[in-house]
Amino acid sequence: MTITDRLTQDMKTAMKARDKERLSTIRMVRASMQNEAIKLGKDSLSEEEELTVLSREVKQRNDSLHEFKEAGREDLVEGLEREIEILQVYMPKQLTDEELKQVVDETIQEVGATSKSDMGKVMSAVMPKVKGKADGTKVNKLVLQQLS
Repeated sequence: MTITDRLTQDMKTAMKARDKERLSTIRMVRASMQNEAIKLGKDSLSEEEELTVLSREVKQRNDSLHEFKEAGREDLVEGLEREIEILQVYMPKQLTDEELKQVVDETIQEVGATSKSDMGKVMSAVMPKVKGKADGTKVNKLVLQQLS
């Protein structure tokens, strides 16, 4: 079952349960996916494209969460945390630090990187492998650490 199918099914369930928060979050993500499909000129998105949109939505909410916490807006923080929880259900299982380090190490070996100047090559090889399974910022820090 694709992410879109699961979202549609869960949207119907949320409607029946009168779960306004879950319904609203799912509708926002489905709208983003539809907009992406229109932008790409397709009827439907591939699994990878759906994951890209979903990852982007989670990242936007995490960024907003950070900003709201700094501004002391606890009323908005709670709502965003719940939205992130709802969206995490559709994301693939996140890699542990050890698993991520292993992927980075293997990729550094494959690419033959030896210094920070090879960072771009390593990042462009690592990111497709961990798409949706790890935060890009975390990967970036780890690659930089390994190349130092």
